[in-house]
Amino acid sequence: MKIPSSIKALILDLDGVLWKDQESIGNLPAIFKKIEEHGLKVTLATNNSTQPKEERLSKLESFGVNIEKVGALTSSIATAALLIDKFPEGGELYVVGMEGILDELKLVGFRTFTESNIPEKPLAVVVGMDWGLNYEKIANASMLIQGGAPFYATNPDKTFPTPAGLMPGAGTLLAAVETASGVSPIVAGKPNAYLFELAMKKMGTSPDETLMVGDRLETDILGGQNAGCKTALVLSGVTERARAEAWLPKVDFIAENLGSLLGL
Repeated sequence: MKIPSSIKALILDLDGVLWKDQESIGNLPAIFKKIEEHGLKVTLATNNSTQPKEERLSKLESFGVNIEKVGALTSSIATAALLIDKFPEGGELYVVGMEGILDELKLVGFRTFTESNIPEKPLAVVVGMDWGLNYEKIANASMLIQGGAPFYATNPDKTFPTPAGLMPGAGTLLAAVETASGVSPIVAGKPNAYLFELAMKKMGTSPDETLMVGDRLETDILGGQNAGCKTALVLSGVTERARAEAWLPKVDFIAENLGSLLGL
């Protein structure tokens, strides 16, 4: 398979595209050498909100890839950017989430509160992946939303792939808060266009010059299409070929993995 010469940049999902848990998918140093040979700009774009982007880049580097020219965005970065656009003077937020989202929100000037430490009238409630989710956090978030606080979410992924199988994702947590509050969240990450627009802005490319490569139709591909990008679905993650071929609007490219998409 050959990527058209009109493509100048790649937005790459991580889990299911570059790796599964601690196992790389294909020869990543060779794959990124091929990307460099094509002169393509690269931004990693993940819905994973649990860790800062530096840890995602460090993980890629641990597989032997030179990350000097690789950019990275997370749904946490997109959420913080979306919120600071809405509330430019900052303020208090109630957050169900982990280090990744908490650090990004603090970085742009918000004061974050978690668990039993509840602000009286937060600007918004923010929900992302949280390994320590409990009834109290769901109840607090729900009550604040019912009280009028806007509901923001990092990403809606119901699951994420691991070598052991599909594990519950942030979407599972969102479902609990949404069910309890009766309110649907404003989502900053995929499949909304915002994360992709941030990536293209950083790379200086237009949608028709940018190829989104992902393994999940409902987030990666739909998000790329929402942003006007070309899309490529790799079968190394959670999606089978039959589903990919039946997807509408049609995916531009379907490949076994990132390496085969690049002609390796």
